Amino acid sequence: MTVVHGPEPVARVLRDMAADVDVCVELVHAARSRSPELSRLTEEATRSHVTAMLRAADPWFTAPERTGSVDDQDFTAALLLGADRAVQGVPMTVVLRGVQAALGRAAEIVVDRCRSAGVSDRALLSVVLRLQEYGAAMERQVIHGYRAAEHESPRAPGAVRTRLLHQALVGEVPPRQEELARAGVRADAAGHYHCLVAAPVPARAVRSPHAVTVPLDGRAAGLCPRPPEADEVDPEALVVVAPAAPLPELPALYRLCVRAVDLGRQHGLHGLFDVTDFAARIALAEQSSLGTLLSRRLLGSLDPADAFHHQLALTALAFLDNGRRLDQTAAALFTHPNTVRYRLGRLRQITSTSLADGDGPLAALHWWWALTAWLESSTRR
Repeated sequence: MTVVHGPEPVARVLRDMAADVDVCVELVHAARSRSPELSRLTEEATRSHVTAMLRAADPWFTAPERTGSVDDQDFTAALLLGADRAVQGVPMTVVLRGVQAALGRAAEIVVDRCRSAGVSDRALLSVVLRLQEYGAAMERQVIHGYRAAEHESPRAPGAVRTRLLHQALVGEVPPRQEELARAGVRADAAGHYHCLVAAPVPARAVRSPHAVTVPLDGRAAGLCPRPPEADEVDPEALVVVAPAAPLPELPALYRLCVRAVDLGRQHGLHGLFDVTDFAARIALAEQSSLGTLLSRRLLGSLDPADAFHHQLALTALAFLDNGRRLDQTAAALFTHPNTVRYRLGRLRQITSTSLADGDGPLAALHWWWALTAWLESSTRR
């Protein structure tokens, strides 16, 4: 292997790392593996911070010949990480363990890639020292952000509600009902709460006077004694509400609502939904490989590259979504019922099977699952 010298090979390695999604995933896993407190946060909550810090570090690492103090770099992402974790109630020591784990994994990846690129030991040592210097500065900035959030009106109503709702929806130990009540978060007559999650996060995704919401992991999350009405929801938002439940059950319901919102946004949904409306989507999404097998069995003759085949699959899915009614399917697709009938006939000819084959709701479910999996797969191609 040829040994290379100079800053350019090192800069290329580090620049590629900053743009590599797999590197970001590895650093996220390293950070989350260090404690239960961090693993309970959503992976996306950690990934967004890691991605921002990787991008912010690019000028320092891709120009190793540059001089000057590392503290002059842009550490906004590190400050925000510290502030967010303080609001979420994650202990400082846990935050630093996660940061150090991610930095340690980053150093391992740097060493491996630089050696594979033929970087000399002398240049590699300089990179490792530069990484240590940057890591120490990053830790200081995370601490600054954490301390600033701690001292920023911690008893203000907004800060108290954010802390309590995070504790109720994500924390291991739920807050007391008395604390929630003092912060304006009310339960129903049985002492239960409806959990809700909304996205995207406009200023007032939910306008119900009974709901208390805060930004959480890139969405709006909240609690209320009764579900909001449809006219109390921003028409551009997707709001998912769970049935009323006692405090210990809220974290599990919150995770289901988050999953429902994410799936709903993928399908362009908006409006107000009960989380049970997504029961099939959530359950089937967890078994994606089985959906692929079903689509191969029922739709193996369709060509993902054929636009007409794509149209046939969309029509069949709309037919199932509209109760197998030709008139309602045609209205949903802005076409004529005879056109729907023709497309379903062509699908039957191409696949040698029919939506009418099989008895009972399971047959319809298999078709819906196969069509959904096939359309998602063909869209990704």
